[in-house]
Amino acid sequence: MAKESDASAPATHREPVIRLRDAELRFGPRVLWHDLDLDVAPGEFLAVLGPNGTGKTSLLKVLLGQNSLSAGTAEVGGRQVHKGNPDIGYIPQQRGIDPHTPMRGRDLVRMGIDGHRWGMGLLSRGRKKKVEDLLASVGATDYADAPAGTVSGGELQRLRVAQSLANDPTVLLCDEPLLSLDLHHQQVVAALLHEQRVKRDAAVVFVTHEINPILPYVDRVLYIVGGHFLIGTPAEVMT
Repeated sequence: MAKESDASAPATHREPVIRLRDAELRFGPRVLWHDLDLDVAPGEFLAVLGPNGTGKTSLLKVLLGQNSLSAGTAEVGGRQVHKGNPDIGYIPQQRGIDPHTPMRGRDLVRMGIDGHRWGMGLLSRGRKKKVEDLLASVGATDYADAPAGTVSGGELQRLRVAQSLANDPTVLLCDEPLLSLDLHHQQVVAALLHEQRVKRDAAVVFVTHEINPILPYVDRVLYIVGGHFLIGTPAEVMT
């Protein structure tokens, strides 16, 4: 599979919020991908596809500052990637929470604001309003006080979307957030992410095995396989 260097940048003159140049990631002798040049523009929806073990989630970890590139550079918001970047919101795979965990839906969202602090403590009036606004923005107000481990998978992912938006990020990194959801909730969560990225002009990098639920919203696809990659519109990459 050839590298599509002319498709590494979106059709826009705006400064990218994500930029990779000559990026390579390897684990020991195994090269996951190399010579990756990629610009992601504000508000762009980039789907990352490929078989298991090709480095899709590892790409997100590079952008989160959790994995280091073997070669090349990676920037988010014009700065070298680093851990704890407030410009990034992260939505993990859909995993359940123990129903006995003493945490309400609103507590899960609140962790996006002050999860780095020891203990929950009292919220200021401004932060309390922030949590309420986030809950309302994803349609989760009605079950905000329910134990987080008792809500449905789709409801839990709404809460995680709200949590990821807590710091008004310019980039949303999504690691298969629709996994284990039924088709209806896949479509609901995908539409919610699209709505929020348009509203906030946030770039979305969305790792997935199944593109159909997000296809109406995708601007470009990064397809990774066998150490190589292809970048382009869905029509260019999938035909």
